[in-house]
Parts: sequence; C-alpha cells; structure tokens
Amino acid sequence: MAANYASVNNTQTSPYGSGDPYYNESTGYVTPHRPQVKKTSNWIKFGVPAAIVIIVGVVVGAVLGTRAANKNASESAAGSSAAATSCNRLYMLPLYPATVTVPTFVSTNNPDYAWPQDPFQPSNPNPTQVRSDRPRLIAPSYKWAVLPQLIANDPYLSSWNNTIFGNASTYNALPPVAYYYDGGNGILDIARQIKQRVKAFSYVYRMTNDTKWVDRTWTELQNAAGNLTGGWGPDNSTKWNPTHFLDTAELTAAYGIAYDWLYDQWTSDQKASIVWTMIEYGLSNGLIAYSSNDPLYFGWWTNNTEGNWNCVCNNGLTMGSLAILGDDTSGTAQQLLSMTVTNALQNCALAPSSDGTWSETPDYWYFGTTGHAEMSASLLSATGSSYQLPDINPGFNLTSLFHMYVVGPGSLFNYGDTGPNKFTATANGLLFYGNYYNQPAYQLFQRDQADAPDPWSMFWYDPTVTGAYWDGLALDYFFNNNTDQWASMRSSWADENALFVAIKAGTLQNHQTHNDLDCGDFVMDALGTRWFGELGDGNYNAYGYFESDAQDSPRWLYYRKRTEGQNTVLIGAQNQNVLAAPTVQFDSSGTTQGPTTAFNAPNGSNAYFIADISSAYFNVTSLSRGIRLLNSRTQVLLQDEINAQASVMWRAQTNATVSISNSGLTATLTIGTQTVQVDLLNPPSGAQFTTMDAVRLSTDPPTPSGNPDQPNPGVTVLVISLPAGTYTLEVLMTPQWPGVSSTSYVTPSSVPLNQWSLTSHP
Repeated sequence: MAANYASVNNTQTSPYGSGDPYYNESTGYVTPHRPQVKKTSNWIKFGVPAAIVIIVGVVVGAVLGTRAANKNASESAAGSSAAATSCNRLYMLPLYPATVTVPTFVSTNNPDYAWPQDPFQPSNPNPTQVRSDRPRLIAPSYKWAVLPQLIANDPYLSSWNNTIFGNASTYNALPPVAYYYDGGNGILDIARQIKQRVKAFSYVYRMTNDTKWVDRTWTELQNAAGNLTGGWGPDNSTKWNPTHFLDTAELTAAYGIAYDWLYDQWTSDQKASIVWTMIEYGLSNGLIAYSSNDPLYFGWWTNNTEGNWNCVCNNGLTMGSLAILGDDTSGTAQQLLSMTVTNALQNCALAPSSDGTWSETPDYWYFGTTGHAEMSASLLSATGSSYQLPDINPGFNLTSLFHMYVVGPGSLFNYGDTGPNKFTATANGLLFYGNYYNQPAYQLFQRDQADAPDPWSMFWYDPTVTGAYWDGLALDYFFNNNTDQWASMRSSWADENALFVAIKAGTLQNHQTHNDLDCGDFVMDALGTRWFGELGDGNYNAYGYFESDAQDSPRWLYYRKRTEGQNTVLIGAQNQNVLAAPTVQFDSSGTTQGPTTAFNAPNGSNAYFIADISSAYFNVTSLSRGIRLLNSRTQVLLQDEINAQASVMWRAQTNATVSISNSGLTATLTIGTQTVQVDLLNPPSGAQFTTMDAVRLSTDPPTPSGNPDQPNPGVTVLVISLPAGTYTLEVLMTPQWPGVSSTSYVTPSSVPLNQWSLTSHP
C-alpha cells in the first residue's frame, strides 16, 4: 500500500492542505450551464490572467497560404493541417476544420522550420556533470538562437509567444506575490504563482534583452526571500514551508529557473544571494527530507509515494541543484543530485499504471506529469541524459493516451479529487513526451489546448509535426489495470457535440487517498454539455479528509466521497466496500475516425463495458453493471443486474432540469435548448424515476463536528428506488440530436449482460 501522510504523521493537519492540486473547491456542478457567448468555464483556471485572451492556435488561411506558397510540403511547418480554428464555449477545448493528413514529424534540416541537434552530447552522462553553456534547464542556448526564426514561421509558436508576452506584462503590473499561509495547510498557490511569473519574466528577457524583466524577476525573488519591507513568511529556514514540501519544491524550481535563465545578467552579489536563499529555504530542507533525522516528516513523500508528490518534490530539488551546480561551494546540490534521480526512478516513474492511467486521479496527472517532464527535460538538457526516468516504466509512454482518452468533448472524466486550479501545472508534458517517444499525436492533441501557451511549450514543441491526431486513433479504449479498470467511448474526436461515455470499476484503495467509493461510476456528454457527471473535490481541510482509505476513514463520511455521491448503485444506503476487486469485460468495434473531422459512425460501430462489482457491496449476492453505445454511437444503454439483500437505489447526478413523465418511466433532461430523454425499459414492478437533492441521506452517519458537506447547488439526483430483491434495470439515454427524427432512434431488446456482444444490440 502506498504511503499516506496521515500514516507517518499522526496529526489531523494534512500536508495536501489546500493545494495538491491547490485547493479551489468544486462548485458541485456536474457541468456549467451553457453560456450565451464563448468564454472560459468558471471551473477551469490555467493561471492565465483574465485580462489576457488565450490564443488557442488560431491559424488564418492567409498565413498558411503564404507559407504553402513559399515552401514545399515537406518543409512547411506543421500548423497547416488540423489546426484549431476556435474553441468550444464551456472548456476552451479546440474546434477543428477538415483535414486530410496523418500524424507525423516531417523530416527536414531547414533551420527555419526545425530544431537543430543539441551540440552537447556527452559520452558518459552523469547527473553532476553539466553542460558548460547557459541556460542548462529545458532550453539551452542553441534553442534560443533559432527560436525567433521558428516563431516567425510557425503560427503556434507565434501565438504562444504573444500570449507569454501578454502574461508577463500583466504580471509585471501586479505587486510581488503576497505571502498567504492557507489555514495551516501550505503556501503552494503562491509558490506556483511565483514560478509562473519567473518563467514568463525570464522568457521575455531572453527574447528582448530588456533588463527591466531581470529587475522585475529580482524583485519577485527578493520578496519570496523575505528581503522586502514587511517580510515574507517565517524568518527561519522553514520560510518555504517544508512540512508541505510541494511548496518548497516549487519555489526552489522557480529560483533555479531564474538563476539559470538569467545567469549572465546577475551580479556576483545577486548570484550569491540567490544561491544562499535557495539552499537555506529549499535545498537544505531537501537534505533533511532525505535524511534519517527528519522529525517533522519533510520527506514522507520519499518512501513508497508513487504519485504527484514525489514527482513535484524531486523535480524542484533537481532543477534547483542543476542550476547552481558548480557555484554551490557547500556541496548541497551535488548531494541532492545523487539522491533525487534514484528516488524518482523508484517512485515518481511508477505513478502511471501499466496502461498509462495515473493512479491518483486524472487531475493529479497534471501535477505529476508536469514534475516528471520538467525533471526529465532538465536532466536531459543539463547533463545529456534523463537516466531512464521516462523509460523505466512503459506506462509513461501510455500516460499521454490516458490523458487524451480521459478528456471528453466537455471536460475530463473527473472522478475522485479533481480540483480546477492548476497554475503552472499544464498538460504540456504531452509536448515533451511526443518528442521523447516519437509520438506526433501527443503534440498534435496538446498544441490546440487552452493551456498550451507556456515557456516550456516553446522548446518542447516540434514545428515539423503535422496531421490530425485522431487519424488512426480508436474511438474507444479500455484501460485494464486492476487498480482503475476504466473505459472511454465516443462518437467523434473532433466534434464538440459528440457523444462521450466513460465508466470505471477498479479498486477503492491505493490511489494516494484521492479516490471516491465509486465502482460503476460513469459520465455522459452529448450535444456540447455533460449530462451525468461528477461533483469533484470535497473540502481538503475537512477533518480526516486524507486520514486513510480504510473502511472507517472519516473521508467516507462526506457526501462527495460517499457512494451516494457517485453515479452508481447504492445498496442498503451504505458505502461500498473498500476491499472491492471488480472484474471487467470490454469489447469494441475498433472504429477509427480517419483524417477528416466530418465523421458519422457506420452501422455496427459500438463498444461495451461490463463490470462485476459484487465485491464492492456488503449485502448482495451479485451485482453487475454494463454500459454500451447503440445505434451508430447516438444512444447509450446502461444495464444493472442486481441480487441484493438490502434496499437498492440507482443514482445519477445531473444539473439538468429534470421532468418525469406521469408513468415515472421517462425522464427528460434539459440544459438550455438541448435535451436528453432517459427511459426505463422493461421496468421491474414498482420501479420508476424520481429525483432527490444532492445531499446526504437522512440515515447517513454525521460528518465530523464543524465539518459540514459542501452544498451542491443546481444538482439533481435522478433515482430509481427499490426494496431488496433481484432486478434488471435497463436505462436508455437518448440525446435529442438536431435534425434527427424520433423514428431514427432504437429501443433495444432485453439481453442479459452475459449475452452481450458486438452484435447483440442495434
């Protein structure tokens, strides 16, 4: 079992605090109501100031036409095909025009369109032997030398560059980041804001040689060192809060970036000051974390922590150490580099399961992969090797696919703890992984996303990439590791209105205490919105929220973590059994979309997922759940076969307006002008739809005193309630597609789950 903070530090103050991801609790909405104009969802903040318009790779025909006229196809940059022309209204996910090319990296030596080879090629790389030129981290000087020309010829690099400049200007107009200790649970938010600013300021300086950006970076560094009027945090070695070591790591990375990228501009006194600050508040605490004398558990994450904590913490220590190696006369940097790489190989590198699934949650994937990619890229650029960090676990090559499949047309399949604020954590690790693993589809997917404009993207993106990421990519994927066991199914990769269904089984332990009690949980998108979805995080500061994943953990007292807060079956009004060990069957027609965006699934195109989740319940003889796509991926059938010795409650959370027919067998869900019809087919005696508020049941044990559930405004629970017994519940979900007549929809025959096949349903 993975290490848990509460298991090594017997206190109720969690180190996750309000920031892993930095806490901005979910509103409880399953999906925002459809706004009238295109804008960023209130649920998602990528750390880009509201005043700055995020440019999502908009490519105008004039630009592409000019480039096509001046260069032949083999030398034109990648942006000329499958580039997003706008973004969708809820989550700024990209919208695409038609395209006809497959994903590839175009072979060219033209320096106007491709990165040159790194001249630093050591024959025997060592983490403590670094390149002689600066910068060392992420972006060596040879890349800076050609970047302006690449920007001039690539619309993505050009748009990202403009956005970074705009962000830097906005940050520049703000005062230095103020100290704020969040309820005893960390300074991670402000640490990541400082890192975000340092990246932008340093980038803009290197592109302009305007020293005002060096001065502004220095002000930010002086502020976080406590050297400005008013101070900043405790006046001792714990200033950067090493008890919540993520904070320390991110600030150490920020100082390392500033030191390295602006190295030639710092005076000797400034260099000495930065090195001292980094060692005093950052790296020395890293040595304590790795030592046997760690009374405050700075380094609990160094042992059996296969998740984002290990990745982020080791990365910060590594970037800081690489930046000052050779200038650090204390030997601290050299000592740490002898430990962080090995430790990350034993922990961080094992975070993805064998199929690429991030074992914490899809949201923690952002933090973990950002730390992993930064560390791998920094080691590679500074020392000439990543020391197998991306290779020791084959699941890391697949974790980009995990992210691509967990993203629906509206949002993530956001099971478990999934917080919205990311700051410097983005999905731009896909750009690094695309290069490293020679997977152009990873880069093509990420380059149009709203979080793509970032200094790292400017050096990880390969402008020779071209094509449609979805060409040849299956619409369905089953992630079959026993810990997660989940499937993703859709009708299109490039249509914002596509049908998307994701469902999970999996174990209910060993997720770094970030999961819910949610075997059988599912989400469904269609018509540009989410119809059944997740409530997200609970209150990270609530009593016992991260205590453990044992059956009696206080975590399971909170509605959003309880079984009743998920889209699954509740038996006896009790939580699921944390020792659940489901088994799953999955099959798919293997449909791929091809290169064009205009796609209608052919007849016979379908997929299904069946999970025996009997072991997740205490009062059942058997319980299996199946879900499948019907009618050329335009309808969904959810079927449960239940033999229970306690009450049965089928539950699904929605923020649609729900209208139930007089018979109780049809529920009409409405969001804006869109509707989904939900029918209970072949109903058992007494079965009908009702609705409930998204609040705890009256029979639930109370939450800890002073720790109420968060409200879930606007959320309705669609319910089927039955006494103990044996039942088959067949729920048909039919989005009302524009221009489609009612006669085009199907009502499937009743087929037992053990007889499901690819041909058993229309």
